Amino acid sequence: MNILRMVLPILCAVCALSAARAQSQTPTIIPLYPSGHPTLQGQNEKEILTPPDAKPGQYFNIKNVHNPIISVHLPPKDKANGTMVIVAPGGGHRELGWPNEGTQIAEWLNQRGVAAAVLKYRLAFTPGYKYTVEGEALQDTQRAFRICRANAKEWGIDPKRVGILGFSAGGALAALVHMRNDAGKPAATDPIERQSCRPDFVALVYAGWNPMYFSIPSDAGPAFLTSAGKDDEFHAKQTVEYYNLLFTAGVEAELHIYGHGGHGGAISERKGIPFGTWQVRFEEWMADLKLLKKS
Repeated sequence: MNILRMVLPILCAVCALSAARAQSQTPTIIPLYPSGHPTLQGQNEKEILTPPDAKPGQYFNIKNVHNPIISVHLPPKDKANGTMVIVAPGGGHRELGWPNEGTQIAEWLNQRGVAAAVLKYRLAFTPGYKYTVEGEALQDTQRAFRICRANAKEWGIDPKRVGILGFSAGGALAALVHMRNDAGKPAATDPIERQSCRPDFVALVYAGWNPMYFSIPSDAGPAFLTSAGKDDEFHAKQTVEYYNLLFTAGVEAELHIYGHGGHGGAISERKGIPFGTWQVRFEEWMADLKLLKKS
């Protein structure tokens, strides 16, 4: 009996830890639109993975996206702080770097108590389709915000602490939704569309875009911007340009341009070089905004 009394609390603790780990490791897949929604095209086409036989933990790209989703990763409840980040992978609007700029980032955020929704959005350069960055891809990004806020209570997040972290082409979407958003559509028959798609904060990592019209609203949320410099000159210049626009508009922004480091790779491929510390600066920035404290 004495042994049972000693062992039982340990077993309970192990079970609780296992449950917490399972919660943080098992994502929930949420379609952005119901089947048959008028915005959807090519719903019966299959996505293309490169390489097609990628094993868990291996790098792969996703192409031919016609059924956009968010993959929701929640941290353990005892660690959750109420902040949620929509993660937008890059890939030149031709493909999505799913693990390294998606699910790996979600895991990193979960470790800091932040919920994550990895966004699989429609790609402008999908052969045979006329998707655009400022059309379907932006619409998917806005819809992701609305869905996250509609599920805020169930997921244990603060609807006033929902932001976006975008990489490369995903950074272009982060900039677009930073500028083009609304407080919701009260008259919409779809309750999801009544939710706001305004980011409470944005982060752009080696973001890049083709020429776009920029109009920064004065009430835009704070921004974190970073890129490598000389060996990723195109994206560095655009990152600095966006910072200057935010500064002129009076929007709070923090900028980190590193001397070198190249393009792509997110966190996993940059260990041990200066640009490999961008995520440390990002974590400090979130802490400064009180986003890592329980809401």
